Amino acid sequence: MTQPTPDTQTMLDSLRDAVAETLERKRRLGQYAVIWQDGKPVLVGDDAPKPQVDEMDYQGRESH
Repeated sequence: MTQPTPDTQTMLDSLRDAVAETLERKRRLGQYAVIWQDGKPVLVGDDAPKPQVDEMDYQGRESH
């Protein structure tokens, strides 16, 4: 894999910092966040909405 240019790396680092700060703020405020995990969106946090019955497969697991 090729290394990004210094300018590109600076931009990536800034974006990572902004995302980390935002997720930390949401965690402190008790708000849930939507993140991408294993190729699908996932709701994380104590107040995240629970999946609907029609979003679960026949064994009660999320069917995302």
